[in-house]
Amino acid sequence: MTYIIGIAGGSGSGKTTFAKKVINQFEANVGILHMDSYYLPSPPENLKTPTGKHNFDHPKAFDWELLKEHLSLLKNGQQINVPKYDFKTSSRTDQFEILQSSRVIIFEGIFSLFSEEIRDLLDIKCFLNVDADIRFIRRLHRDVQDRGRSLESVINQYYDSVRPMYNKYLDPQKQFADFIVGEENDNASIILSSRIRDLINQFPNAGGTFSLENLYV
Repeated sequence: MTYIIGIAGGSGSGKTTFAKKVINQFEANVGILHMDSYYLPSPPENLKTPTGKHNFDHPKAFDWELLKEHLSLLKNGQQINVPKYDFKTSSRTDQFEILQSSRVIIFEGIFSLFSEEIRDLLDIKCFLNVDADIRFIRRLHRDVQDRGRSLESVINQYYDSVRPMYNKYLDPQKQFADFIVGEENDNASIILSSRIRDLINQFPNAGGTFSLENLYV
C-alpha cells in the first residue's frame, strides 16, 4: 500500500520546494506528483476571468477524473502515465512521464485538498500558509523565467484571477489540513518527514489516515 501526502497552498507558496525538502529526508525512493500536470488538455472556453482571459486558477481548470484515477492507481501500488503540460502554449502535449508507485508519494498542487474524494486518498494533508506578497514575487519570477510570460501579463493575471481565486477556493482548504506550515523551511520538512515515518511505523502494511490534530509549524 502506498501512502500519499498532500501538500496544498497558493501559487508561489513553495509547494514543490517543500516537497523536495521532505523527499530529501528519506533514503528510500519517494515519488512526487504535481497537480500542474493535470490541467485540462486545453482551457475551457466557458471559464474566463472578468477581463475575458482564461482562468487557470479555478478548480474547473483541472482534469479531476484523470487525477482521481491516477491517485487511486498509485494508492494501490500501480504505476501511472503522468501527462505533460506545456505552460507556454497552455495545452497538454502527447507526451507523458511514467511514475512508479512507491512507499510514499508526495502530491502537491494548489487544489490538493479541494476535493473530498481526493482527500480521502490522502494519509497526511498539509497546507503552506505563506504571505501573499511572497507568493506573488515568487510567481512573478517563475512565470517570467520558466514559462515565457511577460511581466505585465503576470501582474494582470494576479489581480484578474490568482488573488480572487485564492481567497475564494484556496485559502478555505486550510480547514482540511492536518499540518499547516508558515514557510517551507528545513525544520518544517524535518517535522513532516518524521510524521510520515510515524505513519509508516504505525501502519506498516496498509494505508490509514494519520491525525496530526492541526499541527502548526
